Parts: sequence; structure tokens; C-alpha cells
Amino acid sequence: MTQPNQPKDPVYGDGAIRRTSLYGSSIENTYAGVLSFMRRNYTRDLTGADVVISGVPLDLATTFRPGARLGPAAIRAASVQLAELKPYPWGFDPFDDLAVVDYGDCWFDAHHPHTIMNSIVEHARTILASGATMLTFGGDHYITYPLLKAHVEQYGAPLSLIHFDAHCDTWPDDSPDSLNHGTMFYKAIQEGLIDPKRSVQIGIRTWNDDFMGMNVLDAQWVHSNGPQAVVKKVKEIVGEHQTYLTFDIDCLDPAFAPGTGTPVAGGLSSAQALEIIRGMEQVNLIGMDVVEVSPSYDQSEITAIAAAHIAQDLLCVMRNKKVASAV
Repeated sequence: MTQPNQPKDPVYGDGAIRRTSLYGSSIENTYAGVLSFMRRNYTRDLTGADVVISGVPLDLATTFRPGARLGPAAIRAASVQLAELKPYPWGFDPFDDLAVVDYGDCWFDAHHPHTIMNSIVEHARTILASGATMLTFGGDHYITYPLLKAHVEQYGAPLSLIHFDAHCDTWPDDSPDSLNHGTMFYKAIQEGLIDPKRSVQIGIRTWNDDFMGMNVLDAQWVHSNGPQAVVKKVKEIVGEHQTYLTFDIDCLDPAFAPGTGTPVAGGLSSAQALEIIRGMEQVNLIGMDVVEVSPSYDQSEITAIAAAHIAQDLLCVMRNKKVASAV
């Protein structure tokens, strides 16, 4: 499904600021150039965009190691090699059919923390009003809470949630203004933003006395049953319901993602996670994020590289959904 406005002549270098079409890819030196995600156009003109990538560089809500504010930049930098070849195992350039832009980062005033939630909500409102789907890079996991608020405004409540994580993030929190990356889904369930019965958490390996009715496929379940069983179970749980997908990089074992604030042993491999993500084509995804990359604790960028691959596969899933809907 080649788009009529796809450029005929290749752009050599800095396609993020020189490409005139939202479609197609440019020819880049992987070690140079403007570091948008996968060299997509850096723009705030969302006309015609299918997916909008943006960052929310927040880590004021962390409960252990900080540094996730640098995550969006690290994921973008790690994506340069992914823009060079057709993604594996898909075998196509997703940008021939999917119009993706990099919007840059959400601006908020870190010195006035009680304004941050509204800043993120307004950031998301602006993007969602264009009709595009959001793919957001964190930042700590708190950012999913205001993103869910904005998505519920756009799509209605409650949403289903597919939540990859080592932690359930449903620990009690009765303070509406608190910034805490372990209580967002407690708030979201209490406020009716998500339906726990139609939601699923994958890779959990920390305890909570009350999982608030969420369906949990913990790390042991994934290891015992395999990725395809996870995909089948996820589809059974969320059905055709409108679904938000959030991927905390600490869902992966620290061997595959050491660069994160709260690492927990015994997690998924990057191969397991990617196989599950690739099975999401039949899920009604209306929003996505990848969070908690903290590059100061990374080794050889392997955490950022894993996050970039997850984001790339999510884009390939969205491409296939668009192509299928056009048939």
C-alpha cells in the first residue's frame, strides 16, 4: 500500500528535518544526524500523522534509582540502527504505509511538581485531538496515569490495560496529587479509568496483598507457558475492548535491561517480550508507552536498545493493523 505522497528520490542525511513527506525513510549514517526516533520527521504539524512519538522526561516519581528523565533521549539514540534496515522479522519498511512523526518532548515545570500531571494531560490532549495514536517514551511509570486520563477523555472509560512490568503498581495511595510510580494503577482503577477484569499484567514478580482484580500473568507463568500462550491469554482477557499498552522496561530481567530504576531478577528475556508484542495485531490498541529506561545504569546501551526494539515492533503492529483495515 504505497502512499501517493511518498517521496520518489531518497533523502541523504538528517531526514528528521529534511524529509518533506511523513512516509518513506531516508539514507543516514547511523553514527550521525538528528536523533529523532528512527529518523522520523521532527514536527508539531500532525496533519496526516497515524502515530505520534513523544517523550515525557520525568523521574520525580521514582522510589529508588533516578535517571529515567534521560530515557526518551536514550531510546531515540538507540534507534539509529533500526532506521537503517527493514525490521526483523517483519521484512517491510513500516514507514511506507504508516505516517509516524516525532513530536519532541512534553514540557513541564519540574520545580512546581503539582503542575506536572496537568501538563502531561494537556500534552496528550493536543496530540490525541489530531486523531493520531500516541507512542510515548518515559520517564518513570507515573506518566502513564495522566496519559490514561487524556486517553479516557478521547475514547471513553473504562479502558483495558496491557501492562508489562516487574511491579503491579497498584499499591494504595489516597493522595490525588502524589507523584509515585508505584500507585498509578491504584488511582486509575479507583477512578474508573481502566477495567481490571479486562486488563492484564505480564511479568510481575513483586508481591502485593491486593492486586485489585487485575489478571496477572507473572514471570513464572510466562516462563512456564511461553510467549504464544501469553498472547492467547491476553486476547481472551481484553477481547475487542479499547486497550492501552504500557511497557515498563523492568519487565525484562536485569540481564537484558540493567538500565532501570527498580530492577528485579527473574524477568522476561527481550526475545520473550518481543514475541509477545508481535502477537498484538488483533488487539484494539489506542495508545502505547515504553517507560523507565534509566541510561546512567545501562551497560553498552542494551536497555535503551531493547526499548527501541519494543517501540519499533509496536509500530510494525500498527502498520499491519492499518494495512489490514484498508483491505
